[in-house]
Amino acid sequence: MIVSDAFAGKKYAVLGLARSGLATVECLAASGAEVVAWDSRDEARAAVAGKAELADPTEIDLKGFDGVVVSPGVPLNKHPIAMHAKLAGVPVIGDIELFALARPALPKHRVVGITGTNGKSTTTALVHHIIETAGIPTRMGGNIGLPILGQDPLPQGGVYVLELSSYQIDLTLSLDCDVAVLLNITPDHLDRYNGFEGYVASKARLFEMQSAGHIAVIAAEDEPSRSILLSVRHSRESGNPSPDLATGRKAGEMNPRLRGDDGVVEVKAADIDRAAQAAWPSLQGPHNAQNAAVAIAVARALGIDEAIIEQGLQSYASLPHRMQRVRELNGVLYVNDSKATNAASTAPALAAYPPVDGRKRLHWIVGGLAKTDNLDECAPWFGHVAQAYTIGEAGPMFVELLKPHMAVDDSEMLSAAVRRAARVAQPGDVVLLSPACASFDQFRDFEARGDAFAAAVAALE
Repeated sequence: MIVSDAFAGKKYAVLGLARSGLATVECLAASGAEVVAWDSRDEARAAVAGKAELADPTEIDLKGFDGVVVSPGVPLNKHPIAMHAKLAGVPVIGDIELFALARPALPKHRVVGITGTNGKSTTTALVHHIIETAGIPTRMGGNIGLPILGQDPLPQGGVYVLELSSYQIDLTLSLDCDVAVLLNITPDHLDRYNGFEGYVASKARLFEMQSAGHIAVIAAEDEPSRSILLSVRHSRESGNPSPDLATGRKAGEMNPRLRGDDGVVEVKAADIDRAAQAAWPSLQGPHNAQNAAVAIAVARALGIDEAIIEQGLQSYASLPHRMQRVRELNGVLYVNDSKATNAASTAPALAAYPPVDGRKRLHWIVGGLAKTDNLDECAPWFGHVAQAYTIGEAGPMFVELLKPHMAVDDSEMLSAAVRRAARVAQPGDVVLLSPACASFDQFRDFEARGDAFAAAVAALE
């Protein structure tokens, strides 16, 4: 785990003892901090026995504490801990802020922070993979993989790659990323913010915490992202060039296609040559063109050789439940995109499988617990779909939405949808689970839904 003298003799409260909370308690206790921890689950509290005093931070006097560390899942706009801590003058933070505070004591390293509404996990894993391919020590954490505080510190020259949700950014005050990344912004999680503007402002804070001499990589292909790009550039206009983190040269001396004099790199999906993309099996479709363009820009900023970048793009394997190739049977490809829990996330998956020689080849399994009453973001790609198979609570509503545009089977259950799609799919077709919905009507989470899809596919003969 990461241990730091920055926490020695200080006092923290930890609310929520899931994976990141447990790692936080371990880190703070090992670093010599006094820790008060709480979780509503008996087994979670038992896991920190002897390492923390057990008490609910919402019910104790917080004066004198150095911080209250909460899970990103705690809604600060509704939870009483926010006001309780404010009245005590104590900051509410997350484990990423503790990592930021611990950084000065770690061996010299760099940090890549990646945010956006869609594509964060794929891009984070891809950047991490390219860095590994280059032989550079690296750790991946944040909103993906293991909690960053629970992982061993990197040796000198290592790179930490962090996927950062808006919730995690909200709980972070001082993370100065060597490379900060924004992929895109579309409406999401609006129950946690004062309108869409509040959500956009949360994403923008990643760059507000960043030193002007560090690199910002922004895919400015939507209006909010373009606005942040312009704001970051404007804020850096009066700054002086600073050493480039990869080469030691001044920013003005670096190849302008890699970065501007202001340290801001603008990328777009169209930067990717489609013929080159065809050689990257797990990075197909327009959305992965954007993910790849961003990853290439980050890798270049880190000084990684072009040949190594290409090797990493070709050898990258999809994350589970995100455009994951599950099986090819009788010439039909089965793809698990269960992590697509909204229409904006599903749209790129539909775009990735256009008709071939005029024949529609996509069999789309869609439905679950709907977040909206429409599939508007998916509509431009309806022409790619040979047939849809609706499941879950949203099934009947989606039947009515989709039947003017395509053949629809109201399958209700995921296993039935897989069997029915397999019966009609022809060689060269794709059966795609990309639900555009949350999973909680029928499954514990999107992982359980994806596992059920894989099991249903495995049962086919």
